[in-house]
Amino acid sequence: MSEASGGFSGETNWEIKGRSLKYAEIRKVYMRFFSKILPFLFIVIRLQAQSNDWPVFRGKNDLSGYTAFEFPSTPYVSWVYRSGVITKSSPVISEGLVFFGNEKGTLFAVTSDGKLKWKYECGNSIESPPLVFSDKVIAGSSDGVLRAFNKLTGKLLWSYRTDNQIAGSANSWSSGNRSGIVVGSYDYYLHCVDPATGKLLWKVETNNYVNGAPAVYNNTILFAGCDGIVRMTDQVTGKEKDTVQIGIYIAASPALSEGRAFFGDYDGNFYCLDFNKRKLLWVVPANEGSGAFLATPAVGKNVVLIGNEDKYLYCYNIITGKQVWKYRTNGRITGSAVVSSSKVLFGSTDGNIFILSLADGKKLWNFNAGAAVSSSPAVVKDRFYILAEDGRLMAFGVK
Repeated sequence: MSEASGGFSGETNWEIKGRSLKYAEIRKVYMRFFSKILPFLFIVIRLQAQSNDWPVFRGKNDLSGYTAFEFPSTPYVSWVYRSGVITKSSPVISEGLVFFGNEKGTLFAVTSDGKLKWKYECGNSIESPPLVFSDKVIAGSSDGVLRAFNKLTGKLLWSYRTDNQIAGSANSWSSGNRSGIVVGSYDYYLHCVDPATGKLLWKVETNNYVNGAPAVYNNTILFAGCDGIVRMTDQVTGKEKDTVQIGIYIAASPALSEGRAFFGDYDGNFYCLDFNKRKLLWVVPANEGSGAFLATPAVGKNVVLIGNEDKYLYCYNIITGKQVWKYRTNGRITGSAVVSSSKVLFGSTDGNIFILSLADGKKLWNFNAGAAVSSSPAVVKDRFYILAEDGRLMAFGVK
């Protein structure tokens, strides 16, 4: 390129493979190239942004509680936001905003540097984690109302009323150009509403309270309730595909992975269900003195983990159900753990937040939060967020 250093003028000639081209022709080549590559660059940027979100309870619609990010080896408290009211909610994250509710009925949006963006007074307790779907944040409350807000401004967009309290988080599904928001209620129904309008699309009747969140995987909504029945429902039509009778209260949400559902019951039994074949693969019976499983499992590559009211976090082989290890805290474990490729993160009502080695359950780090922790962590790159029951949202990062 003999003339390239002379500046970009319309008369400049460039040598390409022995052929002389004017700058205008080169410009056309570059413009054609960038017109083809730019859409892909936008997709990559969007995917990167999405990968740093935690928009739903447990991170993904399958409620598996798995993160591709590794937890910081020595986390430190980046900041604390004090809501001032007791909370048993869990945070979710979208576009740098952290959302959670409290027992007063306030829904909060807090920025990634710990500043209040907006809040909305719903008037009744918000116990469950919110859901972020598109440009909306959606939360249910103890008055049985599901509300949708603009996630950036906090403006109320719509509300949908069930006939009893909402204790579990909402979830979402999408199929082509159709989508829905699904949530359980103590009115004995799983409800599905239009995310744009809040209008009812369908609902499925059960025989008792629906306390946990529904899980969504491959066009199937799987949920359980206090009637002791696991139900599999078509996401678009709401038609019930099949049921599995457990016979014991199931208070928490199932976690799904590769065609399997993992869940515990109120008596302390733990299950693995093949929901494609509609059969139980294994059951770990309750130990003597064990308590209820009120947490949602966390599904790793080879293991599944769940906390119990007996103060232990249990780790089981995902194929056989054989116990790999267990770790005892000094308080009940009612919040759900998050698992990475090598570690597990969770809180206990003894006030501590723990990171354990996934291989052997050895403690790698803990932090005394000074109040009970029943929240499930929300994890993004180099940071995680968790709530203490006294209403403090804590952000942990790396130095």
